[in-house]
Amino acid sequence: MSLPPGFLDDLRTRVSLARIVGRRVSWDPRKSNAGKGDWWAPCPFHQEKSASFHVDDRKGYYYCFGCQAKGDAVSFLRESEGLGFMEAVERLAREAGVPMPAQDPGAAARAEARAGLAEAVEAALRFYRMQLASAAAAEARAYLGRRALSPETQARFELGYAGRDRNALFRHLTEKGFPARIILEAGLARAPEDGGAPYDFFRERILFPIRDGRGRAIGFGGRAMAADAKAKYLNTPETPLFDKGRSLFNLGPARAAAARAGGLVVVEGYMDAIALSQAGIGHVVAPLGTAVTADQLALMWRIADEPVIALDGDRAGQAAALRLADLALPLLASGKGLRFALMPPGRDPDDVAREGGARAVQALLDASRPMIDLIWARETEGAILDSPERRAALDGRLKALIGRIADPSIRAHWQAEIRARRMDLFAPATRARRGGGPRTGFARGAGPRPPAAAPGGLASTLASLLAREDAEAEARARESAILVGCLGYPEIALAQESALERTPFVCADLARIRDALLACLGDGPEGLCGRVAGRLGHDPLEELMKVGFVRASIYLWPGRNPDRAAQSVAENLDRHAALIARSQENADSTGAVTDENAVWRLRQAGEATEIAAKRALAESEAATGDESSLSEGLQNLIDQQIWKKTDRR
Repeated sequence: MSLPPGFLDDLRTRVSLARIVGRRVSWDPRKSNAGKGDWWAPCPFHQEKSASFHVDDRKGYYYCFGCQAKGDAVSFLRESEGLGFMEAVERLAREAGVPMPAQDPGAAARAEARAGLAEAVEAALRFYRMQLASAAAAEARAYLGRRALSPETQARFELGYAGRDRNALFRHLTEKGFPARIILEAGLARAPEDGGAPYDFFRERILFPIRDGRGRAIGFGGRAMAADAKAKYLNTPETPLFDKGRSLFNLGPARAAAARAGGLVVVEGYMDAIALSQAGIGHVVAPLGTAVTADQLALMWRIADEPVIALDGDRAGQAAALRLADLALPLLASGKGLRFALMPPGRDPDDVAREGGARAVQALLDASRPMIDLIWARETEGAILDSPERRAALDGRLKALIGRIADPSIRAHWQAEIRARRMDLFAPATRARRGGGPRTGFARGAGPRPPAAAPGGLASTLASLLAREDAEAEARARESAILVGCLGYPEIALAQESALERTPFVCADLARIRDALLACLGDGPEGLCGRVAGRLGHDPLEELMKVGFVRASIYLWPGRNPDRAAQSVAENLDRHAALIARSQENADSTGAVTDENAVWRLRQAGEATEIAAKRALAESEAATGDESSLSEGLQNLIDQQIWKKTDRR
């Protein structure tokens, strides 16, 4: 069976050679560097004790310095397990989740034709290189000089030139013996619709050769020299060799340099990549004049776990960065992410490299920001969040974005980070005291969070609350009831998510359960309790049901009364807020916080108490039968604080 062109190359990019080899060897932790995809172990093919067997996971090749065994994933499976070629390919395809192509007797012929196309592109490259040295290319050479590209750099990147002659390349290649069919199929020329003589695809352009990961010339990018050209940049059309959505400029050299540098830089255009490489930053690639695709992103992650995207500092560059962030969001995986280095306004990486050299570029790369910063800024900067409705709209957008992340672990960490930023955003006074200042477009004081306490504020208040046995017991009773209701009835947790986020939990062990519940809630209500148990490593319901108040509150138990449970959770959240506010009020009276905080806390205490009282009144008016009596009796137990120690003398 013959495989279609490019199938093996695609398969090699989808599987990790280190993972395959790692099933048969023990890696040497002293010599191996997982971050760089550099692995060492005793050779599995001959008896040895030293780690002379090397796997370059990013390139997908292995080599033994003892027995000189070498190859890729296919050859490793063949040599280590005695598989035939197609058996090894099928094993890799199953591991990568790629279906094997149907048997195609014509595949061998197409592979041979593909090789002929590569030869034609290589011959065209040599022709264009010669043309750049001709008198007709004087203006092109002057342009490259103005862009500060040295002759050595031009030679290293094999820059060429296509002149005005309509048929120069076509004539040259036919004279070299290439059939017209091959020249046309390689995208080097076009046949007019009227049946006339073929004409060259590139004319009056500086040409940037594009090579694949194996070093084969597969196409060109052309920069127009004529001011009235329809397109400033033009790529080779799609061919059996060239797919611009699956290729990257400077891929081979960047992959080798990335292994030494420990990272990868992604820029927008050919000139940016060449300028950075000339400045000494060789681990740089560029998409081929279009937005980054999922296939290109997979190629980048194959080279580096966290590529740095260095795009232009104008509006278009920022828009491109956000498009890439949106593309990457559902593809994020453990250890695979993106960072963004935005250039100064109106500058691109080429400008920065020419004006400040490698040091200036590296400073911007070192200051790169994680992807979450970019998305958060887009959703919040300049936003007016002075009403509950607008804040709710922001919450909806953020939840939708986080919901696109497929990896549950990554999604949980994003949820936690967004939650922390959201709480900070809605607490401008707190942020100002931390030195962050108010965010652009955010009305100071508009959020629902309280002013920050001075040293000894809420943290010390909770500590003093815990010091009182009666208050601690009351807090534990309410917090346990809240959690049992939310875990037993996930729809209640969804309805009360915002209240759960902003309500401080006094008991540290219960606060951990609350945080785990919020982290798992983003995956939906189905199986919520099981996911929380998995995250905590134990069943929280079993622990919470031991609390006396919860055992007595039978309507909170899972499967009993959802409506009554929802009412109880809401009531306990209100009363718990009043408890915390009253405790803060007491702390304020001792001078632990500022007058501004004292006034705010007093107001909050009054409001929380009033809400709780109104809810209790409504409940008593609506309740009937034994359940009402039970609720009233249980509430009386809490109000009377029967857990207090009494003097029995």
